[in-house]
Amino acid sequence: MMNKIWLIMLISGISTLIFINPSQVLEAVTQGALDSVNLSMRLVALYAFWLGFFALLEKTGVAGKLAKGLRPLVGFLFPKAEDESNKFVTMNMSANILGLGNAATPMAIRAINSMDDGSGKATLNMIMLVVISSTSLQILPSTVIGLRATHGSAAPADFLVASIIATLVSTFIGICLVKTYGMIGNRLKGRKAKKKALGSLPLMIRE
Repeated sequence: MMNKIWLIMLISGISTLIFINPSQVLEAVTQGALDSVNLSMRLVALYAFWLGFFALLEKTGVAGKLAKGLRPLVGFLFPKAEDESNKFVTMNMSANILGLGNAATPMAIRAINSMDDGSGKATLNMIMLVVISSTSLQILPSTVIGLRATHGSAAPADFLVASIIATLVSTFIGICLVKTYGMIGNRLKGRKAKKKALGSLPLMIRE
């Protein structure tokens, strides 16, 4: 689906440019490709460092100790999650806090896989992880700071306070909505179970 969306955007952009300024089509496409490669190479060092850092945390067992330290918070957000899931969730949240969305993705995938109950449906813990990853509380948005620095910003971190406030509010609202959804779902399940139990009783007993 995403490939189709990107293809439509690409064709629309090129078609529009052909009508507006045909001579700029080849230059724009070439320059865009060069800019993307340059940007990718500049961010390689940043992501290589943090991915290696998180790999070391996992190999040395620090990730497990970090998960134990954050167990009360993680336990509240992800009730009944296994220790393996908690470890990957902790590393995912740590990467998001540092603004490393791409580095957080592998941890999220491993956490989701460990939460899978085989039902083919998303559990409440899975939904919570997706919401937290999407709202992405960021104390140090390294990727955005790196992007601003590579484009010559005089103060690449001057948005830090606004970013912390915005992501803190969005994460809080997301957590509240998921918890509310879970409470409503549990109540509905309880009512259905009660009706089913009453429906299985003989008519004389129900009366």
